[in-house]
Amino acid sequence: MTMAAALDGRPSVAATRRALAQSFRRHGLATPELDARLLVGHALGLDHAALAAQAARALTAPESDAVTALAARRLTREPVARIIGHKEFWGLSLALNSATLVPRPETETVVEAALEAIDRSHQARDTALEIADLGTGSGALLLALLSELPMGHGVGTDLSLEATRAAHRNAIALGLAGRASFAVGDYGAALAGGFDLVVSNPPYVARGDIATLAPEVRMFDPTLALDGGPDGFDGYRAVAAMARKLLKPAGILVLELGIGQLAQVEDILAAAGLSPIGEPRHDLLGIARALAAKLSP
Repeated sequence: MTMAAALDGRPSVAATRRALAQSFRRHGLATPELDARLLVGHALGLDHAALAAQAARALTAPESDAVTALAARRLTREPVARIIGHKEFWGLSLALNSATLVPRPETETVVEAALEAIDRSHQARDTALEIADLGTGSGALLLALLSELPMGHGVGTDLSLEATRAAHRNAIALGLAGRASFAVGDYGAALAGGFDLVVSNPPYVARGDIATLAPEVRMFDPTLALDGGPDGFDGYRAVAAMARKLLKPAGILVLELGIGQLAQVEDILAAAGLSPIGEPRHDLLGIARALAAKLSP
């Protein structure tokens, strides 16, 4: 039975999920069961527990139509996070818009590396740390760090006004707006400095490689958040050049890394007078994903 036929027959919630997952699997989507659960839950306004509790009930015609519409969007390779309008990052629900990158699980390594570097520097997490997030997007890095640093204050910058608006709305929703501000600007160009911690997930895809990315990325993530220049390192060069102005003498810089970029980023930082702090942080696949550095003496 096709997906359309199944939905026309108004199946149960559970049968709808199964049919949707089968359709997604046939179309080669990577996580068909998860996508089906999230989209059916979103269409019906049900969380995971409620989906299980209502598994046997039949969908109404409007509910079937809503699921069909969401399924059609996913089959164009629109990411689930964009369809439902939010993504979880570091346990925080972040609203997205067309100007924000969908936060990736590997970006959580930047938060881990930053907290580890703070601990290594013998600074207490409940001190009044000043944080800058360069290229903030949805505010993911800054808001995750503020959730862990209760006395911290921070500013997130982005070239996109719409991205900073999304980040500000997320700060309000998470109860962090009193400690977070956002500004439109090119990395840290408009910031005065004096930061204990600077973090950044700069665009790091080489311009010529963008066309080779997965459809979910190249078709739906903003090019501004992907394009790292001809070789993918323009963002790193920009941040490194600003580091001495932005950081306090004992301040910490933490950068997300693209695959295979560790050695060249280390060279860029060294040329700007920055030294690594400890080892890079690796993601679950063993890829070096976050690098902490400090100003060299």
